[in-house]
Formats: sequence, C-alpha cells, structure tokens
Amino acid sequence: MQSETKKIVVLIPCRNEAVGIGDVIDGFPVRRLQRMGFHLQVIVIDNASTDATAKVAHTHGATVLTEKKPGKGNAMKRGFASVPMDADYVIMIDGDDSYRASELLRLIEPLDSGFCDVVIGSRLAGKIENDAMSLFNRLGNWGFSFMVRQFYRANVTDVLTGYWAWTRLALERMRPHVQAEGFGIEMDMVTKLARLKEEIFCVPISYIARSGDSNLRPVYDGMRILMVFLRNFLWRPNKVVVPETKRAGKPSGLAIPTDI
Repeated sequence: MQSETKKIVVLIPCRNEAVGIGDVIDGFPVRRLQRMGFHLQVIVIDNASTDATAKVAHTHGATVLTEKKPGKGNAMKRGFASVPMDADYVIMIDGDDSYRASELLRLIEPLDSGFCDVVIGSRLAGKIENDAMSLFNRLGNWGFSFMVRQFYRANVTDVLTGYWAWTRLALERMRPHVQAEGFGIEMDMVTKLARLKEEIFCVPISYIARSGDSNLRPVYDGMRILMVFLRNFLWRPNKVVVPETKRAGKPSGLAIPTDI
C-alpha cells in the first residue's frame, strides 16, 4: 500500500551562521507536520564557512552539503541540484534565525491545496520586529518589490525575502535558468518565475533580528540586485520536453523552458 505521506525538503544556505542555525533547525514543527501527513528533510548548504556552522547543523540533525564557491546564489544552486526526486515541496529559509521556522506550514498550505505553484513569505506584509530591518533596507525592499510588480506583473510584496516555497515541479521548471551567484538570487528567481508564468503568491510572515553578523552589503549588493532586474527584463523561455524520473501519480515527462 502506497504511503500518503508528502515530503517537504528544506534548503538552508549558510555562511558563518553557527550562532543561529541550530535554532532554525529546531524551530520546525516536526510533530505537527507528521500529524498532518508530512515528512521533513532539512538540508544545510555550508557556503565556505570558517566557523562551526556545518558541525552545529549536523548535530541538530540536518544533512550538510558543502559549496566552496562563496555566494548565496551558488549555495542555493547546489541545494536545488540536491533535492531528491521524491520531494513534493521545497522550502528555502535563511540560516540566521531571522525567519520563524515554525511558520513553515503557512507557506506549504497554498501549495498543498493547489492554489499556486510558488509561495513567498512577505516580511513587508507581515510583522517586522523593531531593529530587524533598517529603514534603508526597508525602502530598498519596497522599491524592488514595486518595480517587479510594475514591470514583471508579478503578484508579490517582498521580492528579497529569504523564505520561499515551491512545488517540486515548479522548482524543476525554474532551476535550469537560475544564474545569480550572490544576493541577487531572489531577484533572479522571482523575475524568471514571472516570465515562466508560474502562479506566485505571498503570505505574511514574521521577521526578527538576526543572530550573528550579516553578510549583506546593502549598497553593493543592492546594485547587483538591480543589475539582475535589468538583465532579466528581456529574458524569455523556450519550452522543450525532457525526460523525468517516473513516480506514482506524476507525469513521465516535464516541460522545461530553455533560454533563448
């Protein structure tokens, strides 16, 4: 008899996040997920850390992968390539404990109900703790989100958030096109998902002061994010069909758009 349990794979990109990563992993509502028919697998991508990030993550029960090339985008591409084929849903969450892992189900529900293909956790539409986000960063996030809504026609309110969820098939359709190596990864994903005509919606989430020091350089990384926004504006996919590993209840082929 085939199990009806659905698998959620969580990807956590980390660079020197030994202070917060244990709390992130421990924060997932594992027992509640099990009662609701979900199995959780946590994968931490250690991105050239010089602290004990990998050791702490392993101690707290995560599978740990290593990506030696620095950059959040590089870490995520390593994670995307490692998602097992039996995954139903994929979550991305930052490892600095600024997002509440306990809110994972809020992102999963719209996917599991068939409402959409991609869910973005919106800090700007949710609860931001005092001192969790500077005014400069808040204005930058608001500005980039406004630009994506206007020029890419995507229904999003926080394009630079670090809390995302995909169906596995939506992730597979997006994955071949992700190119950004650093903090431009979120902009690269949302703009290409918009061009791929994926159903994207936002849910409100909490955002709290991070643990440890930030790796973000607001002005420098903001300029790189803007370059991704501009570069992708003329990008369009071209669909071809490639084989997919057969799985009960899933199609044997998957349309993967390729760049033109």
